[in-house]
Amino acid sequence: MPHLRHVLFSACLALLGSATQAGEIAVIVKTTNSTFWQNVNKGAEAGMKEVNGHTMTFSGPASESAIADQVNLVENAVNRHVAGIVLAPSDPDALVPAIKKAWEARIPVVLIDSTVSDSGKNYYQSFLTTDNRAAGELCAKELIAKVGATGKVAVMSYVAGSGSEVGRVGGFTAYLKAHSKLEIVGPYYSQSQMATAMNQTTDVLAAHRDLKGIFGANEPTAVGMGRALVQSGRAGKVVAIGFDGNQDLQKFVQDGALVGIAVQGSFQMGYLGVKTIQDLLQKKPVPKLRDTGVVWVTKGNLQSPEAKAVLY
Repeated sequence: MPHLRHVLFSACLALLGSATQAGEIAVIVKTTNSTFWQNVNKGAEAGMKEVNGHTMTFSGPASESAIADQVNLVENAVNRHVAGIVLAPSDPDALVPAIKKAWEARIPVVLIDSTVSDSGKNYYQSFLTTDNRAAGELCAKELIAKVGATGKVAVMSYVAGSGSEVGRVGGFTAYLKAHSKLEIVGPYYSQSQMATAMNQTTDVLAAHRDLKGIFGANEPTAVGMGRALVQSGRAGKVVAIGFDGNQDLQKFVQDGALVGIAVQGSFQMGYLGVKTIQDLLQKKPVPKLRDTGVVWVTKGNLQSPEAKAVLY
């Protein structure tokens, strides 16, 4: 039987070769029109320098609320038989059938930032994220420390029901209710549109002259909120906390319009995302869940090495 053994061995070698042979790693984010996701791209590009033999594509819809467009991007990647997919799902339910198709095609999927509903947990291999609930609680704790336990605070959120939003805003509001008697105004949903957040914040500030604090729960929302505070003359008078760390938000912290920002490891999400795909392609074990961290940044530590490692 030596001849048959030789054939089987050759077939095994061919299978091993196909698992690691050059292919495309598709990085699909919630939108390309945000510096947060562009920083994810920078991280992914840095990771690709350590991933031999593969190429990378970076894509996302025009806005975070264009969920059907993101589903199409994932399905197209599956149809192209990519080597692996790094995905930041915009909706916990809508993306499940698409990642199931990837699973059926034996294409590894690594989720970043937001997860999918429990019905999809078998179809991805690893989830890299900020502990959004803990990050929301951190923001609430900082707000109570600045405004006290009574009065009104507003919550400016982004896309209702997205995985990160549920944890982050849920953690924030639950902590306020458990540790203060603060009255919550909102939440308002900007659909991650800066101009919408700016208009919503302007309206909230006009309707609630006694507002003591305000929370902007992601990058475009927090930027819109900051601009509305400055334009209305309420910057520094209403205690404002933002989320994420682009240059606009850094300037608001520097100028005192925001007392602080909770900044995620967006670069790490991209970097570790492609590295985890490589590990999966090489049949190495990967964690099902990995916390990519959050840093509380204020005017006092804006220039620190810890802050500079996550700001973008």
